[in-house]
Amino acid sequence: MGLVIKKEIIYQILFFACIGVPYLTTYELTFAVWSLTAILTLRNKYSFTILQHLACFTAIFIIALIVSFTREVATYNFLRDVAYMLKPIIGLLVGYQLCKNYIKNPLLVIANTGIIIAILHLLVIVYSIGLYRITDMHVLRRYSGYFSDFEVYAIIVLIFYKELNVEVSRKKYQIGILILGISIFLYLARTNFIQLAIFYLALKGYFVVNKRSIMVVSTLVIAVLASYAAIYSYNPKRGSKGFEAFLYKVKIAPVEPFKTKVNSEDWKDFNDNYRSYETISTLNQVPKGGPVTIAFGEGLGSSIDLKREVWLQSSFMRYIPFLHNGFMTVFLKSGVLGDILLILSITLFFRNKRFNDPRIRHLNYLMTGTGIFLIMSYYVFMGLYFVPDSKSVVLGFLLRYRDNLYLLFKTEEIA
Repeated sequence: MGLVIKKEIIYQILFFACIGVPYLTTYELTFAVWSLTAILTLRNKYSFTILQHLACFTAIFIIALIVSFTREVATYNFLRDVAYMLKPIIGLLVGYQLCKNYIKNPLLVIANTGIIIAILHLLVIVYSIGLYRITDMHVLRRYSGYFSDFEVYAIIVLIFYKELNVEVSRKKYQIGILILGISIFLYLARTNFIQLAIFYLALKGYFVVNKRSIMVVSTLVIAVLASYAAIYSYNPKRGSKGFEAFLYKVKIAPVEPFKTKVNSEDWKDFNDNYRSYETISTLNQVPKGGPVTIAFGEGLGSSIDLKREVWLQSSFMRYIPFLHNGFMTVFLKSGVLGDILLILSITLFFRNKRFNDPRIRHLNYLMTGTGIFLIMSYYVFMGLYFVPDSKSVVLGFLLRYRDNLYLLFKTEEIA
């Protein structure tokens, strides 16, 4: 018994390490921790569900790998892309393998990890404000972090702890919601707010098509449009500080990733619509390689020529190997076929077995919400390929937990 408890603690620590390391924004460290964990926790058997997810990303990687052998590629660029394109595969494996049968309440592990990360985030904010006297939202986010998709998963687990049968005291529930709520808000990340809204609606069952869900979703859409109209009418200015800076980002959000023309000589237009500029550059470059390149991409080690140097991360870059848009990144590496496989990987989250058990039903709702969110996430932040992101680990963990519940109910039915 003591050995089992010790193993459970070890796996919880490994889970925290795998979720926490991407926040350090050093992918080499993330790759090392995830790879080592994947090796140490290898299993003999894997469910058909996880194998389907792994197959999509493995096929994308293999296409890019084969194409790269037909081109001259710098060794460093090739190895770098190998590591980056393996990220979803390793993450899903790590999450799936860390969710052991003897972990009493896997969802509580997610909630606890999220609370710890939120506390660390708030401490970084306090330290940054106190040390640097920060009053600008953009500067604060540079020091404390731009987003945290994982914390949204953690807070949604707590919000629906009854439906998901998470054993947590009322006091811990309230404190956890408060800490996570403040932390998520202070990221001031539009995608996290949208993610939380999607997950909440999903677990309420509003994405199951019926008269009630249509009315609720329609009302919310009208409310969102009205709110956006109010923000647009308020007309927050570029360069504003504090909350108005966030409102400006909301104002330009509907257009920012979808513009078909960006004036690279106008720094305001270029800055505000840089994601669109990347997409336009990709759609101009890749088709020049002909039908084969359109179908299979330019392979590992390829990059997009921005035609000018742009300050990205910590240096000026003209040739970028990865874009904000995950669909365009996969198109660059593996072509249209890669994007078809990527879309297929998203649709897998909508294919869920129906069970009367509320835990499985709400996990299925969460998977549906994840699928909807990933459509947006891939378009603006590379989805599961994004370097400072741990969604693949969470999803692998949740898929294994749901598989365990499936097996439990099948065993009970046979008995």
